[in-house]
Amino acid sequence: MALIAGYLSLSPVASATDVKLPSGPRFAIDDTRWMTVGMGFRGSGIWSENRATDSFRNDFSIDNARVYLNGQVHQYVKFELNTECFFCNNTSSTDNPKMSYNILDAIGKVEINRYVNIWGGRMLVPTERGELSGPFFQATHDAFKTPFFPQDFSVKFGSNGAGRYGRDDGGTFWGSVEPGFIKGTLGYAVGVYRGLQSSTTVGPNQGNDVTWAGRFTYNFLNPEKNPGYYTSSTYFGKAGDILALAFGANYQKNGAGSFANRSDFLGLVGDLLFEKVLPKNMGVATVNAEYKQFYANYSSQAFADPGCFCVFDGKSWTVTGLYLIPVKVGIGKFQPYGRFTSIQPNHSSNREEIEGGVNYIIDGFNARISAYYQHGDLFTKGLNYAPGVIGDKVDVFKLSFQLQM
Repeated sequence: MALIAGYLSLSPVASATDVKLPSGPRFAIDDTRWMTVGMGFRGSGIWSENRATDSFRNDFSIDNARVYLNGQVHQYVKFELNTECFFCNNTSSTDNPKMSYNILDAIGKVEINRYVNIWGGRMLVPTERGELSGPFFQATHDAFKTPFFPQDFSVKFGSNGAGRYGRDDGGTFWGSVEPGFIKGTLGYAVGVYRGLQSSTTVGPNQGNDVTWAGRFTYNFLNPEKNPGYYTSSTYFGKAGDILALAFGANYQKNGAGSFANRSDFLGLVGDLLFEKVLPKNMGVATVNAEYKQFYANYSSQAFADPGCFCVFDGKSWTVTGLYLIPVKVGIGKFQPYGRFTSIQPNHSSNREEIEGGVNYIIDGFNARISAYYQHGDLFTKGLNYAPGVIGDKVDVFKLSFQLQM
C-alpha cells in the first residue's frame, strides 16, 4: 500500500531524466552535500451502493499524507527519511489506534555505480511492481487490489508484526547489468529483513527466523530509469517503449499461521509492464498485469486464534489497460482505463472486481484527478480470508486526487 517516496533522491547512479518527478526545495552545502524536501497528498471521496440490501454509504478518505527528506553526505553515501500519516482517517476521540505521524522509510545508502549498491534500514521489501511503485507512482489511484505480502499485511514492526506499508527493517543489495545474450537490461534487488516476529506465546515464529526476498526485472526495450530499485506503473510515454517482465519472491520459515497451527510462508509474483508510444502522435497505450501465488499452508483452525498471522494462501491476478489521449483538454489530458481483479483463496470464498475510470493527468504523478466505478465483492470481503466469509457485490464510485512536490 504505498508510495515509494525515494523519488527525490536523484543521483548519477539512479537518475530519472526521462520522466518529470517531484523536485522540492534543495539545500546544498556544496556539490556533494545536499538535502531535498518534498510532500505528497492523496484523498478520495467514496460513494457505495449495496443493491441487495438497498443501502447507500458515502465517505471521504485521506489516503496518504507524506513528507520526504532525501540527502547526500558524501559522493557515495546518501540517506532517505520519509514520514506518513498512519491511520489518518481515525479522527474521532474514540478511534483506536490513534492517528499519528511516524517514520515510513529511514534508509542509509551506499551507492557506488549502476552495478553495486547497498541500502540498510527501514525500506520497501523488493517483490512486486505494485509495492515498489507505491501509491503515488501507480497507473491508477486505487491500485492495491491483490493480497498483500506479509510486510504490508501487518500494521506493526517487531513482536506479532511483519512490517507496515510494504516496509521492513533489513538490507537490500541492488543494481542492474546488461547480460548481452538477450538485448535489454536486467535489474535486481535482493535482501534479508526482520520479517514476522512473534512473542513467546503468540504467533508462529518462535525461532527468530528472518525473511528473504528478491526481485529480478528484465527490460527488453528501453530501460526504466528510476531512483534505486523503485519502479513506476506508467511513464505516460515519456520513457519511450517499455516491455518489462519481472519475478519476485518472499520466504520466511514459520512466517504464517498461529502458535499452534503454523507454517512456512512463500510468496511468488510475476508482473508485466508494456507501454507503447503510438506512431503519428496517436497517444500512449499501457498494460499492467500481475499474477501471485502464495503458499501459507496453516490449518484453518488458526483463524480462531486472535494472534494468528493469517496471511493470504492461494492465487490472484489482475490486469489493467490504459490509453493516454494525446489531445490536451484544459490543463491536462484524459486517460481512460479498465481493470479486472480475481482473488482465489484456498480456504475462503473467491472475490472479483471490475473497474472502469478515467484519469485526468495535469502534471504526471505530481497532479492527477481520477474518477472511477468499481463493481464486485472486494470492497465488502476485504482482507478476511477465513472460511465462510461472505460479502455482497456492491457498486462503488470514487473521485480521487493526488498532489506532489
